[in-house]
This record gives sequence, C-alpha cells and structure tokens, in this order.
Amino acid sequence: MKKGITFLAITIFLFSCKSKDESRKPVKQVTVEQNVPSMQENLNKYVSVKLTSDVSKLTENERKMLPILIKAADKMNDLFWYESYGDKEELLNSITDSDTKKFVEINYGPWDRLNGNKSFVEGFSDKPLGANYYPKDMTKEEFEKASFDNKGSIYTFVRRDENGKLYAIPYYKQFEKEIKEVSNLLAQAATLADNAGLKKYLELRSKALLNDQYQASDLAWMDMKTNTLDIVIGPIETYEDHIFGNKASHEGYVLIKDQEWSAKLAKFSQYLPELQKGLPVSNEYKAEVPGTDSDLNAYDVVFYAGDCNSGSKTIAINLPNDEEVQLQKGTRRLQLKNAMQAKFDKILVPIADVLIDESQRKHITFDAFFANTMFHEVAHGLGIKNTINGKGTVRTSLKEHSSALEEGKADILGLYMIQQLTNKGELTEDFKDNMVTFMAGIFRSVRFGASSAHGKANMIRFNFFKEKGAFTRSEDGTYKVNFEKLETAMKDLSSLILTIQGNGDYDGVAKLVTEKGIITDELQADLDRLGAASIPVDVVFEQGVEALGL
Repeated sequence: MKKGITFLAITIFLFSCKSKDESRKPVKQVTVEQNVPSMQENLNKYVSVKLTSDVSKLTENERKMLPILIKAADKMNDLFWYESYGDKEELLNSITDSDTKKFVEINYGPWDRLNGNKSFVEGFSDKPLGANYYPKDMTKEEFEKASFDNKGSIYTFVRRDENGKLYAIPYYKQFEKEIKEVSNLLAQAATLADNAGLKKYLELRSKALLNDQYQASDLAWMDMKTNTLDIVIGPIETYEDHIFGNKASHEGYVLIKDQEWSAKLAKFSQYLPELQKGLPVSNEYKAEVPGTDSDLNAYDVVFYAGDCNSGSKTIAINLPNDEEVQLQKGTRRLQLKNAMQAKFDKILVPIADVLIDESQRKHITFDAFFANTMFHEVAHGLGIKNTINGKGTVRTSLKEHSSALEEGKADILGLYMIQQLTNKGELTEDFKDNMVTFMAGIFRSVRFGASSAHGKANMIRFNFFKEKGAFTRSEDGTYKVNFEKLETAMKDLSSLILTIQGNGDYDGVAKLVTEKGIITDELQADLDRLGAASIPVDVVFEQGVEALGL
C-alpha cells in the first residue's frame, strides 16, 4: 500500500430504464487523497510469454492466411470488452496511471479476475454478476418471471424498453458493424484455403456470425481432419455470466497444428465408449454414448483474443459446446502445447519446489502435466449431458454453477481415464507422476480465484481430497500425496459429481460450492508463500504478426 495524491477515476454509473445500451460509462474524474494498492504487485501476478511457431513449415497460402485470421480474432477483443464491462475507451481515458491502465486491459475491466472480480479502480464496486449481459438492476426473479422473445438464447443481451420491460437484443444486431467485418475477413481467408475442410468451415463460420446460427459451422469444424491452420472464433464459453451461466462470450484463437504430436494422440478417442461404461456411478448416469468422431490434436497457439485472453489463460480447448453436436459427433480436443509448456516451466515447477514434499518432486513432469490437461478435455465428453429426470440439460439445470461443476468433472474424470488407460497398458508412464502433478496443479489453478470456474473446481477438489486423506501436510508446509487414498477419493468425487449432474440437482451443487468451494486460512497462507516467492499466477502474451516474424 502507498499513500499519496493520486488521480483516481471516480466513476458514477447512470442507468435509465429507457436506455437500450446499458454499458457502464465513467463520467467524472476528480483528485482525492487516498490509500491505493501498488499496481506493480498486481502486474507481477502475470509473466509475459511470446507466442511463436515454426511458420516455415506452412505453405505460401497458409502464411498469407495467418495475418487475416489474426485480424479477425483480434476483433473479438472489442466485443468481449462490451460484454464484460461496457465502454472500453471511456474507462481507459478516465485513468491516468499507466500501470493501472495496463492491469485494466489485462482484466477487460476494472475488476481483478484473479481476486474474485474485486475492483482495483477507485469508484467501482465489485463486478456485477451479470457483467454487461443484463441490466444492472435486474434480479434473477425478475428475469425468471418475465416473458419475451429469445429469452433463453445464449446469443442475446437483455435490456429494458421505454416502459422498463425486459427484452433481448441478438448479438449479431448489437455488433452488426463489427460482425460484418469479421465475416468478410473469414470469407477472405477461405479463398486462400487449400484444405477443403478448412475452406468449408471458414465459409460457414463467416455466414454464422451474421445470424448467430452456429451449428452447421460447428459440424463442419468437427469434420476437419487434415488442416494445419485453425481458428476458433465467435461467442463460445458462458463463464462470464455469473447469474445464470448462460450468455456466451466472444473469443478467438489462431492455431497451428503440431502434426507430430497430434499423430501420437489420435488413438485415444476410440476408448471413450468403453471408459464411459466403466465410470464409477450407477448405470442411469452413464447411459449416453459419447461420440467417437472426436479428435485429439496438439497445436501451437499464436493468438488469443477476448474471453480466452482474460485473466487465467486457457491451455486446452474442448469444443463445440452444442450438446446436439457433441452427441452426434463428439468434440475436438485441442492441446495448446506451447502455452502449456510455458505454464509448466514458469509456474507449475516453481510451485512444486515450494509446496510439494521433496521426496515426490521427481514425479512432477511435463508429460504428466500434458496428459492431465489433455484428458481433462477428453473427459468433458464423458458422463451425461441431459438430466435423467426431465429437467433438461445439465447446463440449464445447474445454472451459474454448471461451469464450475463441469470443470471439476473433467479434472477428476481425466485422472480416472489416465488410471484406466495405464491399467490397460495404453499409457506407460508412472501413474504416480500424474497424481503428484495433479496435486501441484490444484495449487496452480486454485490461485485463479473464486470468479473462475476452474478456480472453484480446484477449491472443491482440494477440500474433498483433504477430507478423504488423499494428502498430508507436513510441518514445513509441504504436501505429500497418499497414492492409495487419492485413487479412492478420485472415484468418490467422480460419483458425486456425475450424480449431481444427472439429477440436475441445483441445491446439491450450491451446497457443494458453499461448503467446499472455499480457501481455508491454512491454504491461503501457503498460497501467500507462492506470491512471496514471486511465482506468477498466470501468463500474458506477446503475440501477433510481429511475434511470428511474418
């Protein structure tokens, strides 16, 4: 903390029931004397990583496509800014301190995503649960009682008309100008695509952005098998909506496939139906048959934008989210190997050196980290998508808790899959490597905080494991895995999560989050030691055309 005369953005929010655009607008700046935290400490939570790849292996047309795809993805930043906060330029122009401005840009707003979305800019309260998807004064009860067109769509903003009644604005209308530009860029890239599957996907995605009808392009994306370049773009994940977990956020990734690593992973999708049958839960919770047309591939990610670039960064992708596409085709699992390696080297290994018992540090390996992350994504395809009692999909039944529970399911079932494939002889590494690396991974991800679905999932798992004796904490503050008890806890937690999901048990998951989605004082003290050791929480990127040397 430091004390001084500081220019602070004192922001007054003016909301009118007559306004169709409910974005937040800072309107006043004054000078006050105030205690303010050092922004350098906040910035030190992140370590910079340069995103590169060997572009010499690309064809001439692929090298021409890359800048176009990066430009299209970059436009997702402005759309997500509006979804997360509102008017980006007015906010940034109201802040005079360069460090604060930089931290605002990392967080896409004045709220710290690694600290429970608490405000770090004077004049702002904590982040609204509904971000900018809903009117700030709207309650859950009001929304649930209201009746209007496209109420349940994941591709609309909810606003008030001149009479104060709720209505929906489709994304493609709210962002009409920007979306047309992105659509044109994807169409332009399609003309350069030598790969037929990529060409078809880009053409369909270009059209889908204009009306928010994405299923055809999702199916085409699933059918791509031999492309080297890829782009994930559009409104995709629903993490940002903390009221209902329903509104999708815009994001973009530009990717270059690592053909050698991808070839190693190709065989594992075939085991999904067998692994589904063996899940440690009653038969009715595993009656769905997962699609086997799923791909497992490794990529260099060369550009992040929008939702995926905010706060903690994604290192693997499991898409599409459309339940119908998943049941018909499965999903594609994209392992972002260069980003994963950076987090392993710069964050996970230093964490293990502080918090993992010295006798078990030999089990911290990149291969185990890669496998744990990969099978996390594969495990999204296991379990159940639709409740067994007519409550609809798991996602709609569990509302704002659905993302955290789904991430928790994927984590624990991913470890279960590794165990089963190791027992079958399909994986030959020591399973102890996976368990100890998994434990270290909990400390890495729990630092993402309560505002992150991944952070909540790891808090729940840590406390569940603690109750089951899956690890012990030594007097020196290091943790040691009990391998036998961790395997038992893995099965018990898998069964609990799958049952809650299958039952659409909103009260059950709310209780789980309340009781176990917490950081105890002892754990917080251990996490504070990581900060004291200057171990970053996550990464930010030096990225784009120049970083690639194009």
